[in-house]
Amino acid sequence: MLEGLAVQNTNPNRHLLFGVQLDALCMEEAVDRCREAILTRKPLLIGVVNAAKIVNMRRDPQLQDAVLDCDMVLADGQSVVWASKILRRPLPERVAGIDLFERLLDLAHRQDRSVYLLGAKPEVLAALTRQIATRWPGLRIAGSQHGYYDEAQAEDVAAQIRASGADMLFLGMASPRKEIFLKRFRHQLGVPVLHGVGGSFDVMAGLTKRAPLSWQRLGLEWAYRLAQEPGRMWKRYLVTNTAFIALTISEALHPARAPSINPPPAPPPRFPA
Repeated sequence: MLEGLAVQNTNPNRHLLFGVQLDALCMEEAVDRCREAILTRKPLLIGVVNAAKIVNMRRDPQLQDAVLDCDMVLADGQSVVWASKILRRPLPERVAGIDLFERLLDLAHRQDRSVYLLGAKPEVLAALTRQIATRWPGLRIAGSQHGYYDEAQAEDVAAQIRASGADMLFLGMASPRKEIFLKRFRHQLGVPVLHGVGGSFDVMAGLTKRAPLSWQRLGLEWAYRLAQEPGRMWKRYLVTNTAFIALTISEALHPARAPSINPPPAPPPRFPA
């Protein structure tokens, strides 16, 4: 459960929803914050939440702490935006993680910034790299690493990212693994913009088809994916969507308080510059 002392929200651009401080930003404002982070070289850890992640945070303390540790938390799911309006703490729009990923690649291309890609299978990463080279010719990829490394190698992977000098890091890994990696190493990576994009690598590489725009606007991307993989996804979406509706009703009656973040473990050794 999300528990802890209530924290007063002194930032008018943040709304407390389901025990999480969400940034009430549109896409352009989110991109502007990333641009500022690159200019100042101050790390900006981006978190995105949808209905499933909000539900899973209730039973996964590590995921909960990792999301609460983010500097900017955006509504990745349309259902979260709808819930915010029902609860009278409205968010301006959905800022999907994959859309922000593409906008940041645009920014990197225009401003000659470099990116690091972490996650997915080796063949997916190779296909993604080819797609980026086609869509954004000349965009600098400072380095890449597939996501099927042993956890004992995590510090070595973090050291490689730091050595790359990248301006942006994108993690194509599932939750909570990407959130936990970023929470653990964010201050050692030396990368201004850190964005966990989940399954976006598969979509951009052409392995997974994204829902048409009309389905996205109706908040039915989950239904499109269910139609693609009914045998694997039906139970997951049934449980998650039902739980999120119940949480929204509970939030309307008894708003969740902002929990205190559990103290992080001792930081790993700093890597040489």
